[in-house]
This record gives sequence, C-alpha cells and structure tokens, in this order.
Amino acid sequence: MTGVTWVSRSGPEIQVEVAPELALFVPHARRAGVSALAVDGVSTLGHVIESLGVPLTEVGALVVDGREVPVGHIPADGERVDVRAVVRPQRVPGGEPRFLLDVHLGTLARRLRLLGVDAAYSSTDLGDAVLASRSAAERRVLLSRDRGLLRRRELWAGAYVYSTRPEEQVDDVLGRFAPALRPWTRCTACNGVLVAATKDEVVGQLKGGTERSYDVFARCGECGRAYWKGAHHERLRAIVDRAVASGEGRVG
Repeated sequence: MTGVTWVSRSGPEIQVEVAPELALFVPHARRAGVSALAVDGVSTLGHVIESLGVPLTEVGALVVDGREVPVGHIPADGERVDVRAVVRPQRVPGGEPRFLLDVHLGTLARRLRLLGVDAAYSSTDLGDAVLASRSAAERRVLLSRDRGLLRRRELWAGAYVYSTRPEEQVDDVLGRFAPALRPWTRCTACNGVLVAATKDEVVGQLKGGTERSYDVFARCGECGRAYWKGAHHERLRAIVDRAVASGEGRVG
C-alpha cells in the first residue's frame, strides 16, 4: 500500500499509512512522506483518523500490526496502522440501500430517482442535525460532500460523494452501493412511486399539444405530478441507458 504518513517531535508515536483513495482528505501540509504520528494513549484510533481529516464513513478497515481492530481501539506506542478504503460494493444492513442527500446534491438526487433508486432530498437546507437524525430514523445512507456532516455520531450510515460532476456522482454511488435500478418508476420531484394513469386523470396538467400528441401517462402516487415521454425524454433516456450499461447497479 502507498499512502500518506505523518511525523511528531516527542511522546508516543504510531506509524500510519492511508490508502491512496483516501489521501485527498489529508491536508497538503501533512503529505510529507514521513510515517510517525503522535498519540496520547487515550484517544481512540477512530478519533485519531478523523483528526487527520478522513471521515470514518470512508474507512473500510483499520489494520494494526497485521490484525483488524475496531475504531474504538486505543493505539499504543510503536504500532503500525494501515487505514484501508471501503470495499466496493459496500453492503448496508437490511439489504437494499436507501439514500438521503444534502441540499447541495439536488441533481444527483433527481438522477437517482430517475433510475428508480430511493433518494430522499429537500431543496431547503435542513441543517446537519436534522439530516443526521433523519438518516438514523429512516435508516438511510447520507450522501454528502461535507466532511463535518459525515462525522456526526447519530448518522446511521454515510458516504462521501467524491466528484462535483453529476455523471461521475451517479457512477460513484452505483459503483459503491450497487442499488437495484428500476428506471422510470419514481417521481424525480418528490421521490414518490409512479403509477399508470389515463389521460383523463392527468388532463389538467397537460397543455394542448401534449394532450393531442401523447396517450401514455404515469402519475406520482405522492404529489400527483404527471409524466409522459415528452421533449426531454431522449436526454433522460441517455442518462438511464448509461447507468444500466455501466453494470454498476442491479437492474430489477
């Protein structure tokens, strides 16, 4: 393993090596290539790793002198620690993952919903405490680029979104969690489940040209929004086809 390590000047020290995938979380000033890190004999290894900037949501295993240890391990002088990345695909308790996205990931939320993935999202900034509590109450994986949010102890599960590009964000989430893909089954506006609808049931939402040109409709069972294969369908279909062709998610 290659990675990033640190040095201290006095007191107990451990040798720390971080997986290359996690090096981006470490401040540049600490990317000096040396391997010693001061410890106090009281703080847990999880706390030590977080103090370096690495969210524990991104850590797959902590290996001390060749044996895997929990985040509550108290590091002792002279120990060697390998910080490994999450193994993909990552499984979550209960089987099928459900997601909760912070206010900055609206495009990702809509694209996950387009793919039929359960993705809760609010365009209103609910605050870190509310998001973390909702993650726990609804057993949802919180997706965020906010490292501080991902460090909240009440989180049920979380994951850092590594890219700022929506296409790459989708690839990242699908590759990490391999959720079941059921395209065209969720409302992109509210995450509700779509049901077949007749033209008469949605006619109030249709303009003249749409009413004359289309006969197949769906409607959200939660918010009532109507859907049909309109002018943007080919663009949306390209997003769906790309995700399905990647093989990262499970079509079902």
